Amino acid sequence: MNIVILAAGQGKRMVSDLPKVLHPIAGKPLVGHVLDTARLLAPEKLIVVHGHGGKRVQQALSAADVQWAEQARQLGTGHALAQALPLLSDAGQTLVLYGDVPLTRLETLQQLLAAGREGLAILTVDLPDPTGYGRIVRNAAGEVTKIVEQKDASEAERAIREINTGIMAMPTARLADWLGQLKNDNAQGEYYLTDIVALAVAEGVPVRTAQPAADWEVLGVNSKVQLAELERCHQRNQAEALLVAGVRLADPARIDIRGRLQHGRDVSIDVGCVFEGEVSLGDGVEIGPYCVLKNVTVAAGTRLAAFCHCEDAVIGEQAVIGPYARLRPGAELAAEVHVGNFVEIKKSRLGRQSKANHLAYIGDAEIGERVNVGAGTITCNYDGVNKHKTIIEDDVFIGSDTQLVAPVTVGRGATLGAGTTLTKNAPPNALTVSRPRQLTLEGWQRPQKKSSDTP
Repeated sequence: MNIVILAAGQGKRMVSDLPKVLHPIAGKPLVGHVLDTARLLAPEKLIVVHGHGGKRVQQALSAADVQWAEQARQLGTGHALAQALPLLSDAGQTLVLYGDVPLTRLETLQQLLAAGREGLAILTVDLPDPTGYGRIVRNAAGEVTKIVEQKDASEAERAIREINTGIMAMPTARLADWLGQLKNDNAQGEYYLTDIVALAVAEGVPVRTAQPAADWEVLGVNSKVQLAELERCHQRNQAEALLVAGVRLADPARIDIRGRLQHGRDVSIDVGCVFEGEVSLGDGVEIGPYCVLKNVTVAAGTRLAAFCHCEDAVIGEQAVIGPYARLRPGAELAAEVHVGNFVEIKKSRLGRQSKANHLAYIGDAEIGERVNVGAGTITCNYDGVNKHKTIIEDDVFIGSDTQLVAPVTVGRGATLGAGTTLTKNAPPNALTVSRPRQLTLEGWQRPQKKSSDTP
C-alpha cells in the first residue's frame, strides 16, 4: 500500500514559529509518532506532504524511506493529497494519515485497512460534543452516503454525533479521478478530501467504517492546550502499561517516558522521574524521586536515590547511587559501586566495590576494584587544550581533597594523604603526600570588622 501523511498545516493557534507537526509529544515530534506507526505497516511508499516550514520538517525527519510532496498553497485536504499523486505506486490501497494526530494505534489502522479492502474505509468516532468536526451522514439502512463539514451542515446534520477523523483508506486506482472531480464551492473555499465519499457512493464503491478502541487515538493538536492534554494522555497510557507489566509506580500521574523503557521484575519508580532515549532497568531496581535517566542501563538490585542525573551510562548490579549524583556520558560502574551526593563521573570506569561517596569529580579515569575516593577529590583531566587519563589501580585509598593531575598513575594498594596534589606516579603499597611543612606565624592577628561609624 501507499501511506500519505498530510503535514502541511501552519498551526496558527500554536502561536509558535515551529511548524505544528514538529511540536513534541514525549520528546518526539508529532509527525514522528505518525511515521513510526506507519512504518510498522511496511508500506511500499511512505510520503509526507509538507507546506508551512517545509524545509525544517524535512530536515527534522530526513530518512531514506520517506518521499516528500510540497503543498505550496494550503487549499484543503483534497488538494494536499493531490500533490502526492505523482509519487504513488499502483498499490491497491492508499492510507491517509495526519501529521498532527500522533497516537493512533497500529491495530486500529490494520482494522481500517481490512474494512477498506474492497472499497473505501473511514475511521470514525462518536463524540458527546461533535462541534467542529465533519459529520458521517448515513441513510435509513445505516450506509454511509457522505461526509458534511460543520460549516456546511444543516441543523439536523449538526446533531449527528458520529464524526470523521480524516483518516481514510481508499483504492489507489480511483484516486486521480476522484480528486480531479473535487470542487471548492463550500463555506471554506477548499477542496475537501471528504467529498470523495459521495463520489464513491455514486459510483457504487463500497464505503465502510471502523472505529478506534479509544477516543484519544484520533485526537489532533491545534493548540498548546491540546498538545499538553495529549502529552498527559500519552504518559498515562505508558504508565498504565508499566503497572500492568508489574512495575510499581509511586504515582502514575508523575512519570515521563520520552523514549523506550525496558524493565525486569519488581522494579520501583518514585515520583517525578524522566526517562529518555533507551533505558533498561534490571530486576529489583529502585529509582528514587526526580531522577533523570537518558540512554542508561541499570543492572539488577541497584538503587538510585533522589535527584540523580544519568546520561549514556552503564551501572552494574547492586550499586548505590546518589542522592544528587551525576553520571555523564561514558560513565561505567561495576557491581557494588557506591557513588554519593554531589559526585560527578564522566568517561570513567569504576571497578567492583569502589566508592566515591562525597563531593568528587572523576573524569577520563580508570579506577580499579575496592578503591576509596575521599571527599573533595578531583581528577585534573584537562590542561586547557587536551584531555589526559588518570589510572588508579586496585585497593587504593585516596585521602580527602586530593587533586590528581593527569596523566598520572596510582599503583595498587597505594595511599594518598589528604590534601595531596599528585603530579607524578604514586608507587604501590606506599603512602604518598604532598604538603608544605605546617607553619605557625607568631603575632599574627585576625582582621577585625570595622565599626559602622568608622569613616
